[in-house]
Amino acid sequence: MIIRKFVPTDVKRVFEIENMSFDQSYGINMFQQLYEMGIGFLVAEEDDYVIGYVMFWIKYEYQGHIISIAVDKNYRRQGAGTHLLVKAISILSLLKIDTIYLEVNEKTV
Repeated sequence: MIIRKFVPTDVKRVFEIENMSFDQSYGINMFQQLYEMGIGFLVAEEDDYVIGYVMFWIKYEYQGHIISIAVDKNYRRQGAGTHLLVKAISILSLLKIDTIYLEVNEKTV
């Protein structure tokens, strides 16, 4: 598994993961807009296949915010979410962020 920067060609796959993970998802255009705004946007990839993503940004001077994190339901409980979160926190820490917020929402079945 590798963690890498999101590229625009990932948007369709990220949107699929978002839809399988949450009752209310960001629209596909929102992912593109957030990327263009320069947010932190990483994907987890296994065998050249995107299995998860995390989006994050600096909300205030010393506060980070995890906007969204999700993993394909077929790849959960294998560490992808942990790796994505650790990498996002590492990047925010390098930017001297001392508080990071994560809001949690789970899709109901």
